[in-house]
Amino acid sequence: MTMSDDNENEQPLNLDIPDHLEYSEEHAWVDRSVDPAIIGITEYAADQLGELVFVDLPEPGARVEAGDEIVELESSKAVQPLISPVAGTVKYVNRDVADDPSVVNGDPYGEGWLLKVELDDDEPELLSADEYAKVVR
Repeated sequence: MTMSDDNENEQPLNLDIPDHLEYSEEHAWVDRSVDPAIIGITEYAADQLGELVFVDLPEPGARVEAGDEIVELESSKAVQPLISPVAGTVKYVNRDVADDPSVVNGDPYGEGWLLKVELDDDEPELLSADEYAKVVR
């Protein structure tokens, strides 16, 4: 997910970046403390996209590789793919988000999760909360 980097002269963003999650530079978060791992978009991504009007999710059972476009997010501003930060097999998708995409904007780290993926054994290249904060600030 490519977001504008034109906020260099603005005040630091007051974003929620939970410490227990890991992040990609493409603004996805991953919770590997549970199995299957949960994936969603960050508050920063949700704010940049604006109010979501459509979310196209993959089917359970789909294979994903790190770097694949796995979800399409459509807002009144843009259509943006979510780039998978991990490799594995999609086990569950959040049908509530497909029915009401605004859930992602309201609670991106909770009810707005997108996928649950059974991860492959390889170690994904993810950022800590502190590292991700430097990407968006």
